[in-house]
Amino acid sequence: MTRWTPTDYNPDDFANRRHIGPSPAEMAEMLKAVGADSLDALIDQTVPAAIRQDAALDWPALSEAALLDRMRQVAAKNTVMTSLIGQGYYGTVTPPAIQRNILENPAWYTAYTPYQPEIAQGRLEALLNFQTMVADLTGLPVANASLLDEATAAAEAMAMARRQSKSRADAFFVAHDLHPQTIAVIETRAAPLGIRIVKASIDDLQADQVFGAIFQYPGTYGHIRDLTPEISALHAAGALAVVATDLLALCLLKAPGEMGADIAVGSAQRFGVPMGYGGPHAAFMSCRDDLKRAMPGRIVGVSIDAKGNKAYRLSLQTREQHIRREKATSNVCTAQALLAVMASFYAVFHGPVGLRAIAQRVHLHAVTVADALRTAGADVAPEAFFDTITVKVGVGQAGILAAARHRGINLRKVGRDRVGISVDETTDAGVITRLLDAFGISDTAAPATAPAIPDALLRESDYLTHPVFHMNRAESEMMRYMRRLSDRDLALDRAMIPLGSCTMKLNAAAEMMPITWPEFGALHPFAPADQAAGYAEAIADLTEKLCRITGYDAFSMQPNSGAQGEYAGLLTIAAYHRARGEDRDVCLIPVSAHGTNPASAQMCGMKVVVVKSAPNGDIDLEDFADKAAKAGDRLAAVMITYPSTHGVFEDTVREVCDITHRHGGQVYIDGANMNALVGLVKPGEIGGDVSHLNLHKTFAIPHGGGGPGMGPIGVKSHLAPFLPGDPQTGEGAVSAAPYGSASILLISWAYCLMMGGAGLTQATRVAILNANYIASRLAGAYPILFMGNRGRVAHECIIDTRPFAEHGVTVDDIAKRLIDNGFHAPTMSWPVAGTLMVEPTESETKAEIDRFITALLAIRDEITDVAEGRIAADQSPLRHAPHTVEDLVADWDRAYSREQGCFPAGAFRVDKYWPPVGRVDNAYGDRNLVCTCPPLESYAEAAE
Repeated sequence: MTRWTPTDYNPDDFANRRHIGPSPAEMAEMLKAVGADSLDALIDQTVPAAIRQDAALDWPALSEAALLDRMRQVAAKNTVMTSLIGQGYYGTVTPPAIQRNILENPAWYTAYTPYQPEIAQGRLEALLNFQTMVADLTGLPVANASLLDEATAAAEAMAMARRQSKSRADAFFVAHDLHPQTIAVIETRAAPLGIRIVKASIDDLQADQVFGAIFQYPGTYGHIRDLTPEISALHAAGALAVVATDLLALCLLKAPGEMGADIAVGSAQRFGVPMGYGGPHAAFMSCRDDLKRAMPGRIVGVSIDAKGNKAYRLSLQTREQHIRREKATSNVCTAQALLAVMASFYAVFHGPVGLRAIAQRVHLHAVTVADALRTAGADVAPEAFFDTITVKVGVGQAGILAAARHRGINLRKVGRDRVGISVDETTDAGVITRLLDAFGISDTAAPATAPAIPDALLRESDYLTHPVFHMNRAESEMMRYMRRLSDRDLALDRAMIPLGSCTMKLNAAAEMMPITWPEFGALHPFAPADQAAGYAEAIADLTEKLCRITGYDAFSMQPNSGAQGEYAGLLTIAAYHRARGEDRDVCLIPVSAHGTNPASAQMCGMKVVVVKSAPNGDIDLEDFADKAAKAGDRLAAVMITYPSTHGVFEDTVREVCDITHRHGGQVYIDGANMNALVGLVKPGEIGGDVSHLNLHKTFAIPHGGGGPGMGPIGVKSHLAPFLPGDPQTGEGAVSAAPYGSASILLISWAYCLMMGGAGLTQATRVAILNANYIASRLAGAYPILFMGNRGRVAHECIIDTRPFAEHGVTVDDIAKRLIDNGFHAPTMSWPVAGTLMVEPTESETKAEIDRFITALLAIRDEITDVAEGRIAADQSPLRHAPHTVEDLVADWDRAYSREQGCFPAGAFRVDKYWPPVGRVDNAYGDRNLVCTCPPLESYAEAAE
């Protein structure tokens, strides 16, 4: 008799063995706890039958090994050339220490936005370094923690200038030598806001006719000039000056702040971040001190903790504009934190001396090329430049471009008779030889020694003077610094991050690996299309799969954040109405919709009308119908989130869509909660006309400490002609690159390929199971605020902590106490103030979910101790949380034990996470706003 026992276990089943947390046996236990006979039964109780999709997602799944093999084949279809196209994108060298310890390190890429500062001190310090770097190089005192890309930063600067300008003009001046993609995005942003764009040569600026102006420095064709006279003229007219600039150039050039600029914007891409066919990259914005409270985006500031120690935090958090809803001035709620961290470490790695050396080498290589071309009789412009020149080649343009490509080099086509050349950090003597050979110059070029920068434009001021930029740059020290910072943080590699609406799920290593391959990372976004055949294949297949998942007919991959996707979707709707000759500008938005929705509608020039919620959290259908009727033929759109932000599937969603369509409006379904729909419900089949998808939520792109993200939009066929245009050639561009942050689309594509259709559907089902398991286990201890009509939640649940306020226990107390238990807090006070919204995702195991439940139940017992008078709220561990090692070793005079304070239920004993600071004082940080690295002596003062 044989002892051989066949097994049906498949170790290569990525969806069920790697991505989805609970095992089948654990699911059975969880279903028993929620009172469902089976997973199918639970889904039937949760998701209304009337909206369920008929066709299953059925493409086969790949194993991790098969995926990487497929990715290698696709990568090989891209042609990696030396791209000297410039236009805001440059070859750069990512120091291997940064690639391995930051970009490829889950301690950095799986972290969430640092809204809980006590567990984010490492990435907050790195972002403060970024702000300091930007402020120093631009010569302006305040910088934010990054924006999406240079073009959107420029558009934000225009809107900021309009708000802050003393001029009553309605026009904004755009210098003709701004990067073309930046002009395109500015024009898109300006139109719905009623801003008139004046494009002209700088010499034709009429300062008294505009509220602001933007200049490129260096210009897109290489020109550099002192902008002081133009800026002075703007100021005399009450207008503001924006300078789009280049951080590497500013290591040699006079800073915009020294010319009087009010705002500076640009991209930090060439500080060690691969081009990636367009992104992701960290844009920056800096400004005068008196403008800082008007600046969009996030600002990291310095505050103190409960003991008076220095602590970092996000300052002025109301700048998260979606909190202001329809009163917002921007919908910015996304940074590019991971890429900003990379750029900041690039500056720390090289220091000011290293950056200057790189800048000088780049500049002299450009001068070498210009000198050789001029010696050969070529017409080269400009005379003064940093890294970019143009060569007049007449009718030989096509031949020169082809000759360069034959030698492995991409040049920029400028007009009909010129080519542009932008050298970069990767340019060497071999590149210069190949480049000159394309022009028929065979003589070896003599290396230039004299600059092509006038003395008046050479930088004299110091930069990066803070000690962090002067540390010993031995790799051992750099590696330890990066490790020290990451150890201060709590990311997904340590513990569950149960944030509602944020979907902090597994970001698998196999999904991440291809983005650092040069075949994907080294492509310029404006390289000839035939060099990006691999990208075209990946994007086309991802598009096809997203269409099948959503029920939409077409997608635009251009929006590079979720909020950008909302904006692009509404612009698409507005363009559709205009094309039909209809003047529609009313947007209905339920209070249960996602928070950025009203801000996005406002940016599109729409009038927001808020729709009430019914007591159970559903859209108040009567109020909705009444307001739709009142809007009548002015109704442009309704924006709904489905399942709702309250965490339930509403039975009336089809009726909402039907009412909207009867009045001629379009239905925008926010994709923030798509993790509860994939494989079960197609938004395009239940009445949606357009949706954005948060690929950094449902489709596994990591959050990176607050970015990157992608928010592509899917539309029904009638809206497809109105999708965003190419930022180089079309109208309606919303970001700088045609496919947004193209390189991270590969992550979502890999996720879809490894999960397969059935795996994606099972992930949705388990996400719903995990959320209902938490709701069922906690229901006796905490009120669950909204339940569906069948007593089930969707993929998230809202815990109501408001009843504890009468005993002096706040939602903040509970959130900070969870840190002691080793957890990131759920989403706090949103969408309902004083509540916690919990989303476990499908990736968390039952053991981790049980640990989280244990922690919350122990906290509930501590609340009971306060409520029943056994301890006062201000003396309880809730109020003193989080507890640090300093607390543990200091004299202990508290009303509870060290054991209870520092090792509560759910916390690991051996692998305990210790926050580096105590509870951070937010009010102090806003009153004493410090947004750049403080001097080291200030830390010593704080410790005394």
